Amino acid sequence: MTGFLTTHVLDTANGVPAAGMRVNLYRYDADDRVHLVTMTTNADGRTDSPILPAADFAVGRYELVFEAGDYFGRSDDPRFLDDIPIRFGISDPASHYHVPLLVSPFGFSTYRGS
Repeated sequence: MTGFLTTHVLDTANGVPAAGMRVNLYRYDADDRVHLVTMTTNADGRTDSPILPAADFAVGRYELVFEAGDYFGRSDDPRFLDDIPIRFGISDPASHYHVPLLVSPFGFSTYRGS
């Protein structure tokens, strides 16, 4: 069995899934930050497929960047929250890593989900 990476974004300000938020995935190789994919959340606040599918899943350091400022359409200059980076490590290549985001224009939280 090989692992995979997923997310689920909930808009806590409006009490709905965050549909239409862009999410970028990066991998860190030594000091290089390599962009792997950009996906957009669906009506349920999830991506239509794993962000990092089993075929590409590898031990390493990663970063998800959630484009929350664009999602909320804030015109504040500068926005209180704009892009939200979450760095994490994948150490078990056979596990499902789930990185959910609870977000409003003024705060967020995350955790290792299941």
